[in-house]
Amino acid sequence: MTLTSPSGSSVTEAENFLAANPDVEAFDIILHDANGIGRGKIIRRHELLSFYKNGRHLPISILGLDICGEDVHETGLIWDQGDGDLRAWPIPGTLKRLHNTNPPRGEVFMSMYELDGAKMTSDPRHALQRQVDGLAAEGLYPAGAFELEFFLLANDRDGNGRVQPARDVLDGRKSAKTEVYSVDHLHGMLPLFSDIYKGAELAGITAETMISEYAPGQYELTLHYRTDVMQAADDLMRLKRIVRAQARAHGVTACFMAKPNEDYAGSGMHFHVSMMDKSGTNVFVEATEGQWNETILHALGGLRATMGESMLVFAPHANSWRRFASQSYAPVSPTWGVNNRSVALRIPAGDIRARRIEHRPAGVDANPYLVAATVLAGIRHGLKHKIDPGPETTGNGYAGGEDAPVIPDDWRSAISAAKQSDFLKDALGEDMHRTFTAIKAAEYARVMRTVSEVDYDLYLHTV
Repeated sequence: MTLTSPSGSSVTEAENFLAANPDVEAFDIILHDANGIGRGKIIRRHELLSFYKNGRHLPISILGLDICGEDVHETGLIWDQGDGDLRAWPIPGTLKRLHNTNPPRGEVFMSMYELDGAKMTSDPRHALQRQVDGLAAEGLYPAGAFELEFFLLANDRDGNGRVQPARDVLDGRKSAKTEVYSVDHLHGMLPLFSDIYKGAELAGITAETMISEYAPGQYELTLHYRTDVMQAADDLMRLKRIVRAQARAHGVTACFMAKPNEDYAGSGMHFHVSMMDKSGTNVFVEATEGQWNETILHALGGLRATMGESMLVFAPHANSWRRFASQSYAPVSPTWGVNNRSVALRIPAGDIRARRIEHRPAGVDANPYLVAATVLAGIRHGLKHKIDPGPETTGNGYAGGEDAPVIPDDWRSAISAAKQSDFLKDALGEDMHRTFTAIKAAEYARVMRTVSEVDYDLYLHTV
């Protein structure tokens, strides 16, 4: 029996893809959980049409897993509901061919629905769509793009057991220096970068500038702006898979930890966002350049006011909090400023028509669907309540300010703030909020009961 897809997917899309790609033998079907981890199955070619016609049964518990893939019973998604099946459906437009696979494979993103077709509201995609729909009801349409920072590491550790930068895939040259903005340094990774760009092209992603970043082995890849922020989040998720797969093919490891090396800056996932009205006009654009209008100021005010209770979304893991060290190019206070990389909320310099807010707190380990949902909710909050963002920060934003709203100092405090936040509950939806905070609490407990090497180093022969 063919069902009506609640995601809007069409069997015709699958039929056309199969006709155009007769050599593709299998497909990764991917659902993203609260941590942004792709979970699902690999299906064979002959199964694709059935997936598009009828969806695919998956256990509800797939959205209640921690970072290790263990059940988190406090989410209410495991035995409270008998770990029954729900139905996942393909997302229109996400069926793509994968580059450099042998035998050839494709992939498609999917989203979870109840058996009656209602949205399963612990699915991060639905949390973002809820905020997009809320803005549309207010006559506003967000556009944006994420930046992707990552490390390319050697597959083996150094003599001290620490990760080390990958050798150039072209000639095997090794550099342990900070080659920031070095073009020549990029040349050694060109074969890998070429495969990343080819993979992005097949996926319909306009990947743009590649930069050698502020730590040995660290790079940044920028993405083309999207008028649909859901597409922007999809781009980021898909590009991480592309980078990871192509790095593996070239014998190195792509690392998306927020802070893999304590001596250098970590990796962020800056989110650039602007807001259009029904006519397509960017409502953040000021009438006179540099004289900010109330809309962008209130948006900044909302983001600043809600940042503290939202930090768990932007820094969801234990390692995330190692990134927030002063003068490490990661914001440590909810400040805003213009053309200033030491603030959390930056108005970039450039063409006035492209006026936007660069939201800088999130690490690359965060879930872009939840980051975007929370940022959009913060903007809506600021616009609704006409929140004044306070004075612009000039100079060193790491110094913070006496009037700056409080943000958590550590992961545990962030979990507590998120659990108690009515704003975040509204931003993510009650079910997604419960699921996300329960998973984070379970992960915190796992980390705290683990005895690490640093414990032995500090205490074994000391206390």
